Amino acid sequence: MQNHFDLFNLPPRFTLDTGALDAAYRDVQGQVHPDRFVNATDAEKRVAMQWATRANEAYQTLKNPQKRAQYLCEQNGVDLQTESNTAMPMAFLMQQMEWREALGDARAGKDIGALETLDEQVRQERTSRLVQVGEQLDAGDYEQAAQGVRALMFLEKFGEELSFAFDALEQ
Repeated sequence: MQNHFDLFNLPPRFTLDTGALDAAYRDVQGQVHPDRFVNATDAEKRVAMQWATRANEAYQTLKNPQKRAQYLCEQNGVDLQTESNTAMPMAFLMQQMEWREALGDARAGKDIGALETLDEQVRQERTSRLVQVGEQLDAGDYEQAAQGVRALMFLEKFGEELSFAFDALEQ
């Protein structure tokens, strides 16, 4: 079974031409669109639907930088061990603790300004991590990139908690 990059005829790299991805996706979707299989057999319709579903999944994975990074690690034999490996560098863990404390204080004080500041810090950290992970992936350093991907997953989860905090204050 071909991988997501092969499906769209793209090089298996983190740095991706999103225009080429979009065009390749539209091309694949055009080939398997249900309208083209109106007079086909049930088996042909089923295969076309499977291809359309696979193309959607591949596109969503490659379009999202974090998912693309995870996929590249996995495609290159690196198990992210997201359930079992939660070890992170001490500096990152300390930052997480500071942010969690700041989030708790902002919630308790109903301080939207503090939440906005925290949100900006997390966004900047995520952007910088993505750049670093992308460079590691494109250099073939999948083991190091996996550590960065795990950090990105922590940041995404914390970003979700921030969103909930914003929502709670806006009600």
